[in-house]
This record gives sequence, structure tokens and C-alpha cells, in this order.
Amino acid sequence: MRRRFVFHSLPAIVLLMGILSMVHGQYTDAPTATANVKNGSHASALYVLGDSSVDCGDNTLFYPLLHGRLSLYPCNGSDATLLPQLLAEKIGLTSIRPFYRQNGTLEEVLGGLNFGSTQAKIMNQGSYSHQSLNQQLRQVSETMQLLQLQLREDTALQFTKSSIFFLSFGKEDYIDQFFHNSSSQMFQHSTQYFATILVKQMANAARYLYDANARKIICLGILPLGCTPRMAWELNRTSVGYYNGNGCVEHVNELVFEYNRLLDEQIAKLNMEFSDAHIVFCDVYNGTMEIINEPRLYGFEDVKSACCGLGLNGAMIGCISMDMACDQASTHVWWDLFNPTQAVNKILADAIWSGQPIPNLCRPVTIHELVNMKV
Repeated sequence: MRRRFVFHSLPAIVLLMGILSMVHGQYTDAPTATANVKNGSHASALYVLGDSSVDCGDNTLFYPLLHGRLSLYPCNGSDATLLPQLLAEKIGLTSIRPFYRQNGTLEEVLGGLNFGSTQAKIMNQGSYSHQSLNQQLRQVSETMQLLQLQLREDTALQFTKSSIFFLSFGKEDYIDQFFHNSSSQMFQHSTQYFATILVKQMANAARYLYDANARKIICLGILPLGCTPRMAWELNRTSVGYYNGNGCVEHVNELVFEYNRLLDEQIAKLNMEFSDAHIVFCDVYNGTMEIINEPRLYGFEDVKSACCGLGLNGAMIGCISMDMACDQASTHVWWDLFNPTQAVNKILADAIWSGQPIPNLCRPVTIHELVNMKV
């Protein structure tokens, strides 16, 4: 019986039409369908899933009309300033195209895609303004199925296995709970209860990708939300929370830390469950806190205020115009309400790639080691 494919998104249908219009087998032995060999890399492509930590708004339908917190520019420039693109450059891959900006060519898929969407959450809220974790996973599955339609089965399988799948979720779930549903029973029951639900969904996502033949997966933790300009301003305004010397709200960071701890533990279990897979947890929380605690060591002067925003510490309204941005973003830890500057991302990218200048952020291996593993 012939396998039937169900497509849930317009770009996937466009891509299928483009592929089927080609001569069958045209790319069977295409050189682009092999592992990238720059610097000895064994990574075919990079596929990115996540929230505003991986997308500047280019990949969210009708953005900025449906943005949630008046920050039209959640990064200073483009997706190239964010961690996935910085890592892609280190791997030797070309720029990763946003899913909704592809033209439906096989070459674009083989080059890697960014499925991430600003404000995307782990918990599926049924919203069409941004893609949840489950929606992005479906898009990945459809994309891998399309590769199987065009490439030889063994070629498509090896290509998928040697590709890197990068996941960065959770931030928007916690932000939504703090600002919209902070009185919900699920959230107040215990810090571990909410975190456990989210981590379980992330573990299921890793299993889903494994079933789709992914064998190299990166899962990022959540950065210290209690130190972000908006969180500190909001909770200070309502007199909720304890602040340390750097202006970080301790109880918010404790909640995020618990999520990261459980995710780290779960990934260790997944590596035991799937002996032929390599799943890496990268702790951007401790990396960012290292920078906040020792700002001058890393070249920063301001750890509290947003470079682009309005109000006290730029935290009342986000970046609604690039003309609002400060002159030297590289001296700021925070770009807008919740997102770090490119300068912070570069340091984190270096650290998770090689373990320097901040060691031991990724476990059980660095991303450089992951990339160079054969599968």
C-alpha cells in the first residue's frame, strides 16, 4: 500500500509541487545531499525549532500585527545575530532560511531551515499567530518526508541522521504564566509541577525527532528570565519578588533553574534510551549568569537595561523602532524586554561550541564534538 502524506502548511505544499515538477531522481546523487565536510564536519544541515531565541519575527505569520508585547524588533539586526545562525557559521553551513520564506526548492531544504517562531510555546494554545512546538514538529516531519520522496531512501536517511536539530523552547511558556496566568492552579501548585509538564513535552519532542531519524539533537535551557528588563520592572512595580545586587528577581530565576535542571536530567535519560543518538543539553542560564555576575570581564557595562526600549531600564515598551536603540549595543547584556544582545549570543555561541570562554555549558559533549561525530 502506498504511503499517504498529509500536509498542514502552505510552504510544504509549495515545496512538494516544486519537487514533483522535477525529473524524478534528479537529485539522487546531488552533492548537496551529503555531509558538510568543512573543518572535518559531519553535519549535513541545521534544522532549528524554537521561539524568539531563534527567530526575529521573520518566521511568524502576520508578525508584527500579532506581536504580544510591543517589541517589533526582538533582535538587533536579523536572525544572523542569534545562536543558531552563529553556530551554523561555525559548522560551515550557509544561512538557514526561515520556513515561511523558502521558495520550495530542494536546495533550500538541503541547506537547512528555521522552523522557529517568535512567541512559540511548548504548550499548544491552539493559536495561529505563532507556531507551537507541536506545529513545528509537524513541519519538520513533512520536510523530512519530502526529502524521502526526492532522494534515494538510503541517501535521505543518512542525510537526516547526520543533520543537527536545534530546539530552544520554554521561555515564552514561563513569560505567559507570569504575565497572564500566574494565579493558575497548575503554576502555583509547585515549581516542579509546571516544569515537569514542560520537560515531558520536550522529551516527547526528542522522541518524535528520533522517530523521524534525527540522531543529533541540541536542547537549550532557558536563560535567567528574572534578570530580563521587563520581568524585573514588572515585578518591582507590583512589589513582588526578592532582588539581588544585579537586579535579578530570585524566585523567577529559581523557577527557570528548576526547568533547566529537569531538562538536563531528562536528556541524560534519553541518551541512555537511544544509544545510537546524541542529545545535548546546553545551559544558557549559567552562561548568561556568568556574564551578568562578571560583566566587565566579558566587555559589558549595563546588565539591567534594554538597549532598545522605553521607560525605566527600557522595560515598559519594547523595541518598536530601531531608531530607539542605544549607540553601543555591545555594552548591554539585554537588547529588548526579554532577549540578549548579539554580543551575549556570540559569547554563548563560542562557549557551547568549544567550551570557552565559559566551560561546561553543554553536556555530555560540546557542539563542536557533536558536529564531528559520525552516525
